[in-house]
Amino acid sequence: MTTTGGAVSGNTVSGNTASGNTGLGNAALDNSVSELIDGAVDRRPASVGVNLYPWDAVGDPDCAARIKDLGAGRVTLAAAYHTVRALTPQHPEHKVVTAAHSAVYYLPDRRRWLGKRLQPVEAFWSPRSFPQAAADLRRAGLSVYAWVVLAHNQRLGTLHPEDSIMNAYGDHYPWALCISSEAVRDYCATLAAEVAEQDGVDGIELESCGWYGFDHLHAHDKTAGVTFDPPSKLLLSLCFCAGCTHGYKEAGINSQALRVAVCDALDRVIAGASPRAELTDPSLAEAVATMRTRAAEQFRDEVIGAVCAVRPDLTVLVHAQPDPLALSANPGATPASLFGPLGADGAVVPCNVRSEASLGMVRAYAERAEPHQSVVSTVSAVAGMGGNRADLSAWCADLRKAGSTELRFYHAGLASRADLAAVREAVAAVRTA
Repeated sequence: MTTTGGAVSGNTVSGNTASGNTGLGNAALDNSVSELIDGAVDRRPASVGVNLYPWDAVGDPDCAARIKDLGAGRVTLAAAYHTVRALTPQHPEHKVVTAAHSAVYYLPDRRRWLGKRLQPVEAFWSPRSFPQAAADLRRAGLSVYAWVVLAHNQRLGTLHPEDSIMNAYGDHYPWALCISSEAVRDYCATLAAEVAEQDGVDGIELESCGWYGFDHLHAHDKTAGVTFDPPSKLLLSLCFCAGCTHGYKEAGINSQALRVAVCDALDRVIAGASPRAELTDPSLAEAVATMRTRAAEQFRDEVIGAVCAVRPDLTVLVHAQPDPLALSANPGATPASLFGPLGADGAVVPCNVRSEASLGMVRAYAERAEPHQSVVSTVSAVAGMGGNRADLSAWCADLRKAGSTELRFYHAGLASRADLAAVREAVAAVRTA
């Protein structure tokens, strides 16, 4: 890391990050979040970056120039990514890429992975495209941050269900690796370190660096028959695998009693008897929240530590939300823990479209960040994925006022020409404000 001590995905469980609206009760939230919501200041000139997949750049000689024309100086480039079907409207050679499973876009070092239960595989549909894309982009004067997805891996969760989240009913979530599993912690730390050592990497971004859960945006998802609010989804995401059962025991929690309480609360929602599932015992809710928060912090520290061990000079950003119980691509990390002595160089905050919740998250991190630490706001640039072109310039300006030090446009490879024009206009407006 560059410090002295220390991801757009819409799959988060809770958008109201600082609200205390969780299935484990208000006591589960770090009080520092609410204390830091107001008073952020715009401290630095805005940096601008975009997200890209390696196949967006490889084979497109105009890609780098197109990115620079937007006013961007940085590309967050996928090095390890989950299953996706992606449109590539600007690419001259293809228009749709299907990533069949979670994979890496470089050649893994098999000596590093020898004897490990969980191992990455290279993407056969775009082999060794990360180093090629990184070299092309850096040659054009763009910095490259490697984008690494950690606990979201359907291939490994399918092959090794014992290392995936298992809910209170005994159902496994193969897309969600459980961070209480020793094999998962080892896999994620090893993967992050391996990516950090790739050529042409100026920084690293860690997505799903914490608890994943029920929400997934899975192909042909059929889960809307019952409406689960954020507290209910949190209970539906509590894990009861062997690693978590051990963690509950160490925390003084009777895992079987907890499992019964969770099922009882969810059963009422499923039956239509209650709109919300929550643990009614405050002491139990607090104990579970503490156990999960500590596990997430330990996991994050191990991953960041693995990166620092091989590249102490490398900037490390973490996709996060201030709510310590938030799940999925941007899991919970309180400002105090994320920017602590063993923490990250910056937070990447989901700010897809205008919302008070997003502004609150940016302010919370901005108030805690030291001058050398970044608060990156990821903004949706694709109208077809929910982006708001008409409000993009004003939204970016408001995020800057809230304390964002970098605007990240998701996603330059998926964007139409009209989307890119709106990004160009937003960047120009922010820089001339």
